[in-house]
Amino acid sequence: MQNGTRLAAVDLGSNSFRLEIGQVDHGQIHRAEYLKETVRQGNGLDSARNLTPEAMQRGWDALARFGERLAGFKRSQVRAVATQTLREARNREEFLLRARTILGFGIDVITGREEARLIYQGVAHLVPHTDASNRERRLVVDIGGRSTEMIIGQGLKAEVMESYRVGSVAWSMKHFPEGQFTTAAFKAAEIAAKAVLDDALATYVPDRWDVAYGASGTIGAVGDVLAAAGGEPGLITRDGLDWLVDRLLKAGNADRLRIEGMREDRKAVIGGGVSVLRAVFDLLEIEEMKVAQGALRHGVLYELLERDESVADLRASTVARLANRFAVDAAQVRRVSETAAALFLQLEPAARGGSTTSRAGRALRKIGWAAQLHEIGAQISHSEYHKHGAYILDNADAPGFAVNEMHWLSQLVLGHRGKLRKIEASLNDETFVAQLLALRLAVILCHARRDPDLEGLRLGRANSQLFAIACRAGWSETYPQSAHLLREEVLAWQKAAWRLELKGC
Repeated sequence: MQNGTRLAAVDLGSNSFRLEIGQVDHGQIHRAEYLKETVRQGNGLDSARNLTPEAMQRGWDALARFGERLAGFKRSQVRAVATQTLREARNREEFLLRARTILGFGIDVITGREEARLIYQGVAHLVPHTDASNRERRLVVDIGGRSTEMIIGQGLKAEVMESYRVGSVAWSMKHFPEGQFTTAAFKAAEIAAKAVLDDALATYVPDRWDVAYGASGTIGAVGDVLAAAGGEPGLITRDGLDWLVDRLLKAGNADRLRIEGMREDRKAVIGGGVSVLRAVFDLLEIEEMKVAQGALRHGVLYELLERDESVADLRASTVARLANRFAVDAAQVRRVSETAAALFLQLEPAARGGSTTSRAGRALRKIGWAAQLHEIGAQISHSEYHKHGAYILDNADAPGFAVNEMHWLSQLVLGHRGKLRKIEASLNDETFVAQLLALRLAVILCHARRDPDLEGLRLGRANSQLFAIACRAGWSETYPQSAHLLREEVLAWQKAAWRLELKGC
């Protein structure tokens, strides 16, 4: 990526939305601008886990301001990610549909472990690089509004990642209602946090890491307060946490809290955040924690940089790992992938060359991934293996992928055979329809598990809702089973809003 290129990351967190704009300089990214909006979507989930209209509006308003700042950016220069609140929200699609339009860019809902991986990337890239820092084993902790991520890694590689459903907003709402600080409330909050984080004991034991780092919101706020009180800048200690809790108890209420170094927007959630942080210190036997400069948004920026075509894409290795784990037939994968790509290119010539800077190029790459994974469900049962495969993809840990990206692949795998009614909602997207048709036809043409004869076979569009397959003279007589399956495919599409017709087949 060229020096001077601007990249932007949008972090839709449970407490705050953040926009980080950076500029590329010899493989590093330097901050050009930073915007933060306190939206508190985390406390806008009702008892049915739906975002309230007020919470959605706060989010839309913040994204409108971000969208104005991002005018002129290309799609390849921006990535927006959403975390725990939108992972939980049952009505997230209602929010996201309008949010994407307002922002002007896509928004990826990422899994907890993917969030953890990106947090580590952000922290690791902003740690000063020395021989000692490259060798140190790091524990990275990020206490967000509704989740806490823990990672162990070395250098730029995250090795162990987990996300726990405990955070500053959720714990403040539950244990410090009306902002009341009491000894009993802190005790209850810490016990409850330890119950959630108890699984971390076996994985994040002290002998597995050398230095503890804390990233983002709660930990950054605590570090600022302790530094303002005369503590070592960038360092959180047990004594410092005890001192802070004492100050909160003396204030008695968030509204009466007057403490140097703490922003007004942090006061309402500091009780929950500190109680979770103290629980982490106790469980993992942490004596001191360094406040990291990097965070999720920085990891997103470096991921954008590394998604440049000159750098290997983590998602490709994730797909290969899944294909290997479920022992797919490599020869059949190659046949289906090559055939689907050839057919899709007839529909979308702009995808030729596989450039990921174009929508068509990205769609072509997704067809390749879906083809690699279309038979993974056969390891569970050959009967309805496409349904098993879709379930796997919707629930697998897939580094590099967002939840919505994996769902897109799962729908391609689910729809690559059988009736189309089961994926009816996805057929509203024209790109998805073109991908699906190319994949379904490829599976048909490769049904005998040998390379198909594509000479004289042409796929095109008769009009906006009608696709047409043309065959050379004599093709149907040479391949009667393939011709029969194509006629069956025409019937399958008759029950959808799109149509398929055969010419000479």
